[in-house]
Amino acid sequence: SSILNYLTSVFLTLTYRLENSCKKDFSGFKNLFHRFLQVKGPSVEWAKINRPPEDSIQPYEKIKAKGLPNNITETLNKLVVVKLNGGLGTSMGCKGPKSLISVRNENTFLDLTVQQIEHLNKTYNADVPLVLMNSFNTDEDTKKILQKYSHHRVKIHTFNQSRYPRINKESLLPIATNMGMTGENAEAWYPPGHGDIYASFHNSGLLDNLLAEGREYMFVSNIDNLGATVDLFILHHLICQPADKRCEFIMEVTDKTRADVKGGTLIQYEDHLRLLEIAQVPKAHVDEFKSVTKFKIFNTNNLWISLSAIKRLQERNSMDLEIIVNPKTLDGGLNVIQLETAVGAAIKSFNNAMGVNVPRSRFLPVKTSSDLLLVMSNLYSLDAGSLTMSKKREFLTTPHVKLGSSFTKVQDFLTRFENIPDMLELDHLTVSGDVTFGKNVSLKGTVIIIANHGDRIDIPAGAMLENKIVSGNLRILDH
Repeated sequence: SSILNYLTSVFLTLTYRLENSCKKDFSGFKNLFHRFLQVKGPSVEWAKINRPPEDSIQPYEKIKAKGLPNNITETLNKLVVVKLNGGLGTSMGCKGPKSLISVRNENTFLDLTVQQIEHLNKTYNADVPLVLMNSFNTDEDTKKILQKYSHHRVKIHTFNQSRYPRINKESLLPIATNMGMTGENAEAWYPPGHGDIYASFHNSGLLDNLLAEGREYMFVSNIDNLGATVDLFILHHLICQPADKRCEFIMEVTDKTRADVKGGTLIQYEDHLRLLEIAQVPKAHVDEFKSVTKFKIFNTNNLWISLSAIKRLQERNSMDLEIIVNPKTLDGGLNVIQLETAVGAAIKSFNNAMGVNVPRSRFLPVKTSSDLLLVMSNLYSLDAGSLTMSKKREFLTTPHVKLGSSFTKVQDFLTRFENIPDMLELDHLTVSGDVTFGKNVSLKGTVIIIANHGDRIDIPAGAMLENKIVSGNLRILDH
């Protein structure tokens, strides 16, 4: 409590002359910090965890069987599409917002999103708006670029995520000396995870405006998930229910594979559906959490949420999201913690919440250059901003691609491929070391290419590698 009092005095001096948004940020942070100090021990008791009841996670086929709405335009006009746009492209070696990285035919994540919604609006003569939740890291750059969409048939709104102070791990005091964001304070602030969407959306006034327009649901997803397109069947399922049985929250989940062992999963806990994240799992149970047999599905972070329910829960202040404590080491070596929350964790607060087990194709995130290689390749076709698996591929599974550290940064990645290889018949690709690909290379089956330290491998133009391991040194130089 003394820490909280000290924190309050520090912040009152910092925010004395500040505008409303910072005061709201402070009150939000104060609540989160207060809860952090009160919570002792793990946020879940492992023994109380149960598998969700059968009917709480519906197969997508069952939702689809209900068919499309009679009046698609009317149904779409009750929808808002929200994209989480707070992240930077640093993990892929890019400056600025991640959504501005080119992923396909010079189109960025943001371009593809706008094309998808514009296509929807034109096809059904609808008016679905796009809302971007920016952070202080992405807001300025995003707003500059939005001008290029002014003649597109999509209304675009933005609002900003909160800005919270990082706290010293030892003293639990904020490391900021004032509200500035430059110089010694450059690393003092952070956006507190996407669970902040509810408060920020509500505080921005945008939620009320959209409700006044007759909007009922929002479809939220990460802007880097290229599979997260508007699904008319799920939307119809939500809209067509009687008012007293309205489902206020749908989480799209999909079957876990070995690649997804860290993804959050749905559990039944004290009579509620709850999202269980790996950060909440006691160390002794992490292997059990990762098992594909006990927890068979994971959260795609594609969520459909009732706008009026968000308003109700925000006004009652009754959304109690589990705190994720994220430890960081700053450039100077100082250990800090960030208190964060996840958007999906709110599922326990909404009425008649459910999961829908969707096809894997609705989860196509681009987190690494390995993912980028897949979405740039002929495995996918692009149509009106949507990527779909090519009909020429015989199996529906995505190949497993692991590119080594020479490919981490997008710029390096692009210089190593003269063009993107044919991957229609690829199952598995591992590339390590200094490797380049000539034009029109074809990769099939399992291909492993390893250049040892100091060696270089140039895969020649037109090469076809099927079930091959390539190692050693192969230089191809212009004569």
